[in-house]
Amino acid sequence: MKWAAQWAAHSRGYDPLGEVPQMTNRGNGAPGRGSDRRDGAGRARRDAASSDRVRGQGSRSSGADRQASKGSGSGGDRRRTEDRSDKSRGAAADRHPTGAAAPAPERKRWAAEGDLPRWIQEEVGRVTPKARIQPTLELLQTAAKAFAGGKHGKALHLLEEAKELSPRTATIRELLGLSAYRLGRWEVALRELRTFRRLTGESTHMPVEMDVLRALDRPADVDEVWEAFRRIGGERETEREARVVYGSHLLDVGKDREAWELTNPRRIGESPQESELRVWFVAARAAARLGDRRTGRRIYEAIQAAAPGFPGLDELDRATAAAS
Repeated sequence: MKWAAQWAAHSRGYDPLGEVPQMTNRGNGAPGRGSDRRDGAGRARRDAASSDRVRGQGSRSSGADRQASKGSGSGGDRRRTEDRSDKSRGAAADRHPTGAAAPAPERKRWAAEGDLPRWIQEEVGRVTPKARIQPTLELLQTAAKAFAGGKHGKALHLLEEAKELSPRTATIRELLGLSAYRLGRWEVALRELRTFRRLTGESTHMPVEMDVLRALDRPADVDEVWEAFRRIGGERETEREARVVYGSHLLDVGKDREAWELTNPRRIGESPQESELRVWFVAARAAARLGDRRTGRRIYEAIQAAAPGFPGLDELDRATAAAS
């Protein structure tokens, strides 16, 4: 999906608006906002770079926020039931309805300050009872503006209402999942993004799914989603983001050699894209962890030359400094 990428021009995060995922900060992975390895839910420690693939902005939630997201009473019971069926939903999402590889995303870019584009209005109209179409569109428009403005809690509330009116609208489930992701409500984010994937057959947000699973400390499930993504495939930007997240996961679990093999830049070209720089960042960390600080330093210098303000460079400088 590539709609409303401009929503996130100054921030990094895998969102419905055409940008790239914000990585959980696990101590050894790619730069970004998110969970610290020790407590699983620290706030953002660094700003993230802009990208041209997902949508949105925001920061991770505190541990209290994550605990609250589990719910209480009957609502909490419902969420736990949904979580128990999470694996079966994920397996279903891995299969495109036709059995073919995931199609190229069809959604287009659009400006949040304008009206909902025709293709979204048509999507809502196809799957929503006639009497509910207009209120659904109004809720979705307001939620989109809230999301674009970084008001992810408000967006989440509005999208929950929209979901009640039109549960089969993929755009609602997508933006709902990404709003929950920004708020650190991991279980909700995972459920909604997997629903979006089942409804559309698109692999666009599988890197975000992996990042959520990292935050939930579910390494085996990260591996499963990665293998599913390899089978399904995706656009180049999505593939790079998947390597960033999975490479960071491999560093999380001490598989430094595998992380290097996954992210190793075969060549350092001129004018790299943001997504390439994020892959390089993980590769430099992996090289340093393997003791090859000279290679790590070379990659660090390439990132610094291309994007002096790239998040995490100070840390990478320290990690590779012994080779200078």
